[in-house]
Order: sequence, then C-alpha cells, then structure tokens
Amino acid sequence: AQGHGAKGDNIYEFQIEFLEPVEPKPVCRVTQRQLNITVQKKESNWWERLTKQEKRPLFLAPDFDRWLDESDAEMELKEKEEEKINKMKMESRVPKDPFKHLKKGYLIMYNLVQFLGFSWIFVNMTVRLFILGKSFYDTFHTIGDMMYFCQTLALMEIMNSLIGLVRSPLRPTVMQIFGRNFVLFVVLGSLEEMQSKPVVFFIFYFWSTIELFRYPYYMLSCIGIEWKPLTWLRYTAWIPLYPLGGLAEAVCIVQSIPIFSETGKFSLGLPNPLNVTIQFSFLLQIYLIALSLGVYINFCHLYKQRKQHLGPKKRKMK
Repeated sequence: AQGHGAKGDNIYEFQIEFLEPVEPKPVCRVTQRQLNITVQKKESNWWERLTKQEKRPLFLAPDFDRWLDESDAEMELKEKEEEKINKMKMESRVPKDPFKHLKKGYLIMYNLVQFLGFSWIFVNMTVRLFILGKSFYDTFHTIGDMMYFCQTLALMEIMNSLIGLVRSPLRPTVMQIFGRNFVLFVVLGSLEEMQSKPVVFFIFYFWSTIELFRYPYYMLSCIGIEWKPLTWLRYTAWIPLYPLGGLAEAVCIVQSIPIFSETGKFSLGLPNPLNVTIQFSFLLQIYLIALSLGVYINFCHLYKQRKQHLGPKKRKMK
C-alpha cells in the first residue's frame, strides 16, 4: 500500500506466514490514520501463536484493547451458544400456525387476481383512448363489469383486516372500499344518465393506476420479496393519484345531485302530518363533506406509511 510513514511518502509492504491456513481474501479498510486488515481463519480454533516462527516479528505488536486469551475466547463462544439456544427456546414456545401456508397462498392468489383485473382495466382504457381513439363516453359500458368484479372482491380486504390475515388498519380500508363502492354501485350503477359522463373515465383510470402498484407489492411481500422500485412506486404514486381520484369522485357526486333531485330516486317519504321527504340529493351533499374528510384521513395514513417505508432509518443506540 502507498502512504506516508516513517520513510515518507512511499510504498510499504510486509509478509506474514500464519500458523494455520486463513481465508485468501482479507477485508481491508482505509482510514485517515491507518489501514485496517481483517484476516479470517479457515477453521475457528485457538492458535498457540500468530505466526509459524516462534519468535514474534519486530514490526508486530498486540492491540490489548482487542486482546483475548484462551479463556476469554471460550467464554465468548459459550455466550454465543447460550444466546443461540435461548433464541431457539423462545421460537419453540411460539405456537406454530398450521394454516400459515394456506393463508399465504390465499393472499397471493387474491392479490394476483386483483392485479390482473385492474391491469386489464388500465390497459383496455389506455388502448381504447390513445390507440383506437375511442371517446370517454362509453367507458362504463365497456369496463363496468370488470370494475364491478374487482370492487366486489375488494370487500375481502375488510374481512382480511378483521380476522388478522393482514396488518392493514381497519378504518382506512373500510373508508376507501365503501367510498368507491358507493360511487360505483349507487351513483353510477343506478343512474344511466351518469354512465355516459366523461368523469367515469377519470374515476376508473385513477383507481386502476393506483392498484397497478399496490397489489403486486403486497403479492411479493407475501413471499418475502421486496423490489425497491416497486416499493417506491407503491408509496409515491398515490401522492398525485389519490387526490385526483377523490376529486373525480366529488365531481361525479356533484353531477349526480340534480339527477337524483329531479327523479326522486332513493328519496324517503315519511308518514307524518308535515309530509316531509328526505331527499337523497341532500344526503349526497352531506356525503361530499364526508368524502373530503375521508380523503384527508387516508392521505395522512398513506403519508405515515410512506415515511415508515421510504424515510430515513433510525439508528439503534448501543
């Protein structure tokens, strides 16, 4: 190695013939003050001395801060063995789940099916718009059945959270799934006038784009695989897409209010002297407030998740 030493700026080298065989590739680390070389023994046993020659070379000196005699080495080895045994005992006390592999297989299949479903929606909409030049107005009639399937299947995520199959918090899961299904089944599914609106395209497109990253991320997590680009997309793509999806849902609700008011659909007439009728359009106006609150709550939840997965890791103090 070249450095500045007793002979000035020069090339320094040395040779040591160890008592027993060592690993051929030592680990070297250069600091501002010194060069640290770590040499690993091929067999972990106690050496009587470091070199084959009995007399210690003049340039060698022991570092007593790291010095271990034979009794110290035996104690350290014994402590490691005891720690390993205690760890095995603790693991043996934890009851094994006989359905572990079945649960994992179910979650993998669920996420795979949802990924394929939303991928079909995304690709179909992209091809129809940008390649075939189809308009926004027939989105519901061509994509609606698949979206019905995916969003109905998404109800299983609430069950998965309830029975502890996944660690997802229940409240954000319920808010997102019921919010989407309300727009899909109640607003779009019940009003033919809404099904031909351009806003349907944007709702379906934002929903499917978000799920393109979420479901494969969860699927790979089930088998212990983390792909960093996918992790980054999972916890970053929602930043523009989630508010845009919430905005599209709000626009859809606003556009449906006059139609519900005119048709009186889902309005509830109460038998009373004043003949009061609870207009469904009024409930939709209240739902708009709940929608904005739900978007805020889920946004905070997703931001917290992003900090946990992509933020700087805290170093443990020893």
